[in-house]
Amino acid sequence: MKALVKSKREPGLWLEEVVEPRPGINDVLIRVQRTGICGTDVHIDDWNDWARKTIPVPLVIGHEFVGEIVEVGSNVNDFHPGDIVSGEGHVVCGRCRNCLAGRRHLCAHSQGVGVNRPGAFAEYIALPMSNIWRHANSVDLDVAAIFDPFGNAVHTALSFPVSGEDVLITGAGPIGLMAAAVVCHAGARFVVITDLNPHRLKLAEKLGVTRALEARPSRLAQAQKDLGMTEGFDVGLEMSGSAQALREMLANMSHGAKIALLGIPDQDFAIDWRTVIFNMLTLKGIYGREMYETWYKMTVMLQSGLDIRPMITHQFPYAEYRAAFEVMRGGQCGKVILNWS
Repeated sequence: MKALVKSKREPGLWLEEVVEPRPGINDVLIRVQRTGICGTDVHIDDWNDWARKTIPVPLVIGHEFVGEIVEVGSNVNDFHPGDIVSGEGHVVCGRCRNCLAGRRHLCAHSQGVGVNRPGAFAEYIALPMSNIWRHANSVDLDVAAIFDPFGNAVHTALSFPVSGEDVLITGAGPIGLMAAAVVCHAGARFVVITDLNPHRLKLAEKLGVTRALEARPSRLAQAQKDLGMTEGFDVGLEMSGSAQALREMLANMSHGAKIALLGIPDQDFAIDWRTVIFNMLTLKGIYGREMYETWYKMTVMLQSGLDIRPMITHQFPYAEYRAAFEVMRGGQCGKVILNWS
């Protein structure tokens, strides 16, 4: 089968013929139809420091996908050929303390699809049945392909109650934009998002935010005055990984506010811990999705009217992957889809 492979320990990806995976007795085999390109995939292509330390070579990469089941293992009785599905990108051990307690998203030994084990940028992928999510018939295939990052956005956005609250989001990348759409849908009063990319700020406006602001000092304080806010933001969603963005966020939160952190910094940095302590702020790190409550919430929100399709700005045939990756690098985009049909 055709697959995008990290086959050399150097920058680049290669479209190659590889052996089609065979499902085990507890697995399903899926014919891939669409895949979404993630920042992680770009890092692997670039062969940055994280990728050099993490990725086993050779490896089929990619973890955002939707496809059709074509074969199931002998122990699988609740999935069937023809089902349209995506897969949770973390394959858990099932035996650590958190797995046994039902907290699988906190597994101590999880393996990442397309990072530690063969991924979805291929014509077929095999995954354990416990990682499969069957899509409702109403879900658009392009949207289904990005349930993985959509799940990151939902997990972050709904970590704290947002109904009636004022929400600040730093970072208007694809996941930050989807988080903005989620908190608007969930009933936040004011939703303010900041970024340095004008194109993505325009996308945020299409998704219904109250203010989409260029990230620079004093803009947040002025936005609060313009909106009639008196005590700061109630919930913060840090999606950028920027030290300056987090410092600005901390300075503009209300007493007792809550902050969910999804953005990954490139390096260590200092913050004013006195602000955190004296204002009794709660900081919570977020990684991946809650299995499978987040997946359930994603489906229900789409069925109840949430529309994230404006986030999907480009689609390419899989053979044109190089052009797709260059669009991602340029930043003038939302989510970029590869079509494997």
